[in-house]
Amino acid sequence: MENLDLEKLKYPIGKFITPDTYSPDYISIKIEEISTFPERLKKEVINLSDEQLNTPYRPEGWTVRQLIHHCAESHMNCFIRIKWALTEDNPIIKAYHEDLWAELPDNLTMPIQPTLSLLEGLHFRLGYIMKNLSKADLEKTFIHPENNSIVSLKQIIGTYAWHGNHHLAHITGLKKQKGW
Repeated sequence: MENLDLEKLKYPIGKFITPDTYSPDYISIKIEEISTFPERLKKEVINLSDEQLNTPYRPEGWTVRQLIHHCAESHMNCFIRIKWALTEDNPIIKAYHEDLWAELPDNLTMPIQPTLSLLEGLHFRLGYIMKNLSKADLEKTFIHPENNSIVSLKQIIGTYAWHGNHHLAHITGLKKQKGW
C-alpha cells in the first residue's frame, strides 16, 4: 500500500487544522457536531455484524469495535478535562495510553450497545456544558503533560468535534470500501 493511500486511510478528513479565530459561529457548529455524534455513529454501526465490528478500518488499524469504544474513552477524558479547566487554575491533566486501552478485553470483545448508550449520555452532557460556556470560560486552559502544551476550552471543542468526525469517517470509509 502506498504511503499516500495509507495516509488517506489514517486521516480520511485530514488532520485537525486549528482555525485562525474561534468565532461564535465556529464554536456553535462544532458543539452541534459533538452533540450529534452519538446519533450519527449509531446510525452507521448499529446493524453491523460481529464480523464487521471486528474488521480493522485499515491495515494494522483498530477494528470498528475498538474505534467505538475508543471514542467513548477519549470523549470521557474530554469531559473530565473541561471540568478540571473550569474548576482549577490551568491544571495539569492526566494523559492516558489510548493504544494500550484499545487492547484491553472490553475494547476487543465487548458489545457496542453499552458504549453507544454511554456516548448518548456523555455527549448530551458535553453539549450542555459547552453551550453554557461564557467567553471567559472558553479561554480557560489546562496543561497537557505529553508536550506541556496549554490547551484552551475553545480549542478542545474544535479538536473533539474533529475527533468524532475523524473516527466516523474511518467507519463510513470502511463500509463503502467493503460494500456494507
